[in-house]
Amino acid sequence: MPRNGTIPRHYKPAKKEQIVAKRGNNEGSISKRKDGRWMGRYTVYTANGPKQKSIYGKTREEVAQKLTKAMADRDGGLYFEAENLTISAFLERWLNDSVRGSVRASTYKSYRRQVDRYIVPAIGRTKLKKLAPAHVQGLYRSMLDRGLATRTVQYTHAVLRRAMKQAVRWGMIPRNPCDDTDPPKLQREEIRPLDREQACRLLEAAEGDRLEALYKLALHTGMRPGELLALRWEDVDLDGKTLRVSRALSEGQFTPPKRAKSRRSIDLNAGSITALRAHRKRQLEEMMQKAGLWQDYGLVFPSNVGTPLSHRNVVRSFKAVLHRAGLPSSVRLYDLRHTCATLLLSRNVHPKYVQELLGHASIALTLDTYSHVLPSMKSGTASAMEEALG
Repeated sequence: MPRNGTIPRHYKPAKKEQIVAKRGNNEGSISKRKDGRWMGRYTVYTANGPKQKSIYGKTREEVAQKLTKAMADRDGGLYFEAENLTISAFLERWLNDSVRGSVRASTYKSYRRQVDRYIVPAIGRTKLKKLAPAHVQGLYRSMLDRGLATRTVQYTHAVLRRAMKQAVRWGMIPRNPCDDTDPPKLQREEIRPLDREQACRLLEAAEGDRLEALYKLALHTGMRPGELLALRWEDVDLDGKTLRVSRALSEGQFTPPKRAKSRRSIDLNAGSITALRAHRKRQLEEMMQKAGLWQDYGLVFPSNVGTPLSHRNVVRSFKAVLHRAGLPSSVRLYDLRHTCATLLLSRNVHPKYVQELLGHASIALTLDTYSHVLPSMKSGTASAMEEALG
């Protein structure tokens, strides 16, 4: 309005919904829309420059509260442009910003493998804000239909659920869609231990093999493949007839045991000691022949130049031994651990000693894993009670 008080014919007062209540520099503004709702606007700063964002509500007070929270998240670095963010882009950001450095390197690689192999190919293009429980349930169904193990599907569920939990904490989605799904119940994974005759055939076929001592140690001690590949000569006391398990090789890295029970001392029998002495002599000869190439990691079972041996190469060698022994190629290296346990239990070795040898967290795990493959462990109760009360 002019200062002299006269009102020009063309002058029109501003409409009420156009009146903006400013809250100061970078503090946002609140206005009323034509439809009666209130709108709050504030500025966020992205890689492409500043952007105006809007918030809506039925009352001015509701918008003011939402605006305060939104700007607090922005100032705390929690703002993400989630409207058009895909599951694939979010998971990449989650792995890099939240997971990496906060878990073991092997765990990070395991999460990434699940994301890249199963989650992204199925729902990666879906918008994060539009991800529904039905999408996630469909992912699980498709994995099962492909013949994947329930353990694999459950682990995928655990990884995705953790990622979506972080999205909720960051204010990108209102609730976790994984919470309203039904992941498959874990089915007992069938173990395939060798019987006594098969185990003997395997050891005979392995005679003279570069990794003969590894196979013998796996059968005699029940050590995990990763524990064998991380074993150092300083962990072995041939005179004292013991070895110490203190770490494992996983995803190319040496890691300490996840559980205290996995860190253990193992008594060595005569066969294991003889095999290790012969193996040590053969290794010293290799070191002399490759003096300019050998990299001494102090490993009991290294590659042919002293570096950590890859699990894939060990499996390839193991398959060749199985072929020479006339055993099924489906037998896994890990099944030697199962073979050790079942042979001991079948000879009436107390399950507590087997638990300690294998490094199981509890005796319940040992019994639950092997009782169903040992008839002697689940029968005879009737006759035993008759003898007790006879």
